Parts: sequence; structure tokens; C-alpha cells
Amino acid sequence: MKRFSGDRTIDGVKAWLDGAPLDQRLDIHRYTANGFEWSYEGDEPRQLALAILAEHLGDPSRAQAMVEPFMKAVVANFDNEWEMTSADIDAALDVLRGPALRAAS
Repeated sequence: MKRFSGDRTIDGVKAWLDGAPLDQRLDIHRYTANGFEWSYEGDEPRQLALAILAEHLGDPSRAQAMVEPFMKAVVANFDNEWEMTSADIDAALDVLRGPALRAAS
């Protein structure tokens, strides 16, 4: 199970995947040149949402399709320090997809 985490430090914001720096996944899409952020809706939280979803789902197209709702519902609500497991992300995506999409998958 993957573990994603983030923290605001004196050196700025840091995000990790299993203890290693989380790749911004600029190879998929560049929303910002400013790195990651969270706790609001915007380009930096959108980049974090993409990075988390791309690593979790392993599918850039599926990740991009869920970036906006995931950023608004999850990343924009992170505290200064946060942690999510693969199971947490699956649960959030299940809610975001809604009953109609859950029945179709």
C-alpha cells in the first residue's frame, strides 16, 4: 500500500510518496511552475492532485480525468500536515465517482 504525505516546513512545502519526494508528473501536464501546494483551490493544488492520482492510478488519462474533483474535494482541504494511503485515495475516488459510475465499473 502506497503512503502519500505532505508537510509545510521552514523550507517550504514538501510532498512524499513512501518517504521519497513525490514526482510532480510534469510529463503528464504542467499546471504551474511553482511546485505543490494545498489547502485551497488553484494550480499548485491541481499539480499535487495530478501527481497523487497519477502515481496511485498508474494511468495518466484516468488521473487527468479526476484531477479537478479530487483537488477540490481532497487536496483543497488538506491541513498543513497530511497523509493518505492508497485505501484513502480509493475511498475518496469512490465517493467522487458517484453511484452511477460505481455501477458502471
